[in-house]
Amino acid sequence: MKVHRETIDLQSTRNHPTFHDVTKEVKAALKRSGVKDGIAVVYSHHTTCSVLTQECSHDKTYYGLEYLQQDLVNTMERIVPQCLVEGQYMHPGPAHIRFAMDEAKEEGEWTSLNTDAHLRSVFFGRSETIVVVDGELDLGEFGYIYFVDWDQIRDRPRQCQVQIIGE
Repeated sequence: MKVHRETIDLQSTRNHPTFHDVTKEVKAALKRSGVKDGIAVVYSHHTTCSVLTQECSHDKTYYGLEYLQQDLVNTMERIVPQCLVEGQYMHPGPAHIRFAMDEAKEEGEWTSLNTDAHLRSVFFGRSETIVVVDGELDLGEFGYIYFVDWDQIRDRPRQCQVQIIGE
């Protein structure tokens, strides 16, 4: 059995959730792995991010989000509104803010106002497992793989992990 691992470096932007289409990168990693039959796990170790498979909508908003992505953002905004001020959610509390400032060396208390991103990532999860058949990802006719950064607070570098297992 083969195990192949790669990291995809990404850059997210502030003021709206950032969707990264990582389909081509995952397909390229699969090719480099030499695996013909098995699974590909696409994973985020960031707790405010998700990985999901979905159809490409092609049409885009002025901010560059595909229409289906914007529909998803709009739906999530109704379920889990963006954290705009301290106290809107219980998290972050005083102990977390102290940790963020003293241990994590955050640039300001405001960087912890991303509770909505943490909650949204719980709804969608942080990974997808895709079956590999005959050296191809079994995504169906319209499937794409997206890495979503729900954190709208600031621009941030992100990493998408890919692990391919099989023969």
